[in-house]
Amino acid sequence: MKTVLERFLRYVKFDTKSDEESTSVPSTFGQKVLAGDIVAELNKIGLKSEMDDKGYIYGSLDANLEKDIKTIGFIAHMDTSPDMTGKSVNPKIIENYNGEDIILDKENDILLSKDEFPELLDYVGNDIITTDGKTLLGADDKAGIAEIITAMEYLIEHPEIKHGNIKIGFTPDEEVGRGADYFDVEKFGADFAYTVDGGKIGELEYENFNAASAKIKIIGRNVHPGSAKNKMINSSLVANEILNQLPKDEVPEKTERYEGFFHLLSIKGDVEQTNLSLIIRDFDRDEFEERKNKISNIIEEINKKYGKKIATVEIKDQYYNMKELVEKESHIVDTAFEAMKAVGVEPNIIPIRGGTDGARLSFMGLLTPNLFAGGENFHGRYEFLPVQSMEKSVETILKIIELYTEK
Repeated sequence: MKTVLERFLRYVKFDTKSDEESTSVPSTFGQKVLAGDIVAELNKIGLKSEMDDKGYIYGSLDANLEKDIKTIGFIAHMDTSPDMTGKSVNPKIIENYNGEDIILDKENDILLSKDEFPELLDYVGNDIITTDGKTLLGADDKAGIAEIITAMEYLIEHPEIKHGNIKIGFTPDEEVGRGADYFDVEKFGADFAYTVDGGKIGELEYENFNAASAKIKIIGRNVHPGSAKNKMINSSLVANEILNQLPKDEVPEKTERYEGFFHLLSIKGDVEQTNLSLIIRDFDRDEFEERKNKISNIIEEINKKYGKKIATVEIKDQYYNMKELVEKESHIVDTAFEAMKAVGVEPNIIPIRGGTDGARLSFMGLLTPNLFAGGENFHGRYEFLPVQSMEKSVETILKIIELYTEK
C-alpha cells in the first residue's frame, strides 16, 4: 500500500488544471503531459495501454481464467478543478492525526480547523495528506488514478488471483464537463464500469443531478445620464430583475441532498450589455424541465415588459441522472456494496450533487456508478486525503473484481 501513496504524491506534481474557456482537447497541455507519464508507467508494470490524440488513456489487463465473465472497467480523470491553482502543489502528510487544528500556512494563518471542518475528527489516528494552503491538493481525481493503477499492479504481481478482462480509462477535462466528450465506449470494451471519483470513504453513488447551463445576454440602451429619462435601458439592472425572479432559497448554499437549485456562475456587463452564466440542477427529470422553462419564461416576460427583444437565453443540457439506467442492472451497485462491506468499509449510498464522467457514459451505453476515492473538501486549499482511505479504495476495487470472478 506504500505504492498508492507514492503514486499520488507524484501525480499531484503535474499541473493539470482544466480550462473552461479553452477550445483545445485536452483544454490544457499539462493534462497530456501527465497522460504520457501514466502510459509509460502502465507499460512498465506490464499493463497494455495507449493514449489517443486527445489525451484519453485506454488500458487493458487480460483475463487469466478460462471461463467467460463480464469485463469490468475502472475510470478516473486526470484534470483538476479550475476553481484554484494546481501548480506547484506541495502536499504535507500529518501522521497519526491527533484531532487538533492543522496549520496549512503559518505565515498567512491558514488553518484546517476541526470546528470549520468537523469531518476531520472522523480521521483521528489516520495519516492525512493536506495542502500547504496555497493550492488545491488534487485528490479529485488523482487519488482515483493512483488507486486504480495500484490495484492493477497488484493483480499483475499476483497471477494466482483469478480475474476476467479488466479495462481502465483515464479522461481529461472532467472538471469542465467534457470528460466523456471523446471517450470511445466501443474501444474501451467493458460491459460496465465504475468511476473512482467519489469523496469520503464509503461513498457509493449511482444517481446524480440532471444538469443544464443557461447563458443569458441582455442588450441595453446607453444614453447620457443627464438626458436618459424614458430612454436608457440599463442592462445590468435588467439582469438584476431577472435574478430577483429566481427562488432565493434554491441556490447551492441553501440546499442539500435531493434539493435542486439555480446557480449564478458569473455576471459581466455594463449599461450597454450584460451576460449572465448560470447552471440548473435537479434530480427529478420533470422538475428539471420546469426549472429550464422558468428561466425561459422570465426572459419572455422581460422582453414583453420592455416592448422589444432585449434579452436572449441559450439553455443546453449537460448530463442526466444515471439512476434510471443503473437501476435496471442493480448487480453493479449491489456488488460494490458487498465489496465495501467485505473489506471493512461501511457503504454510504448518497446522491451525487454534481456529475461525473459516469453519468454521461451511462447514457452512452456504459453503465458507470461512482466509488469513493477518499478525499474531502475538493477544489480548494482545505482539501485533504486520508492515506488509509486510499488503501481501502484499492481493496474495494480488488474485492469487486474477486466477487465478479466468483459469481
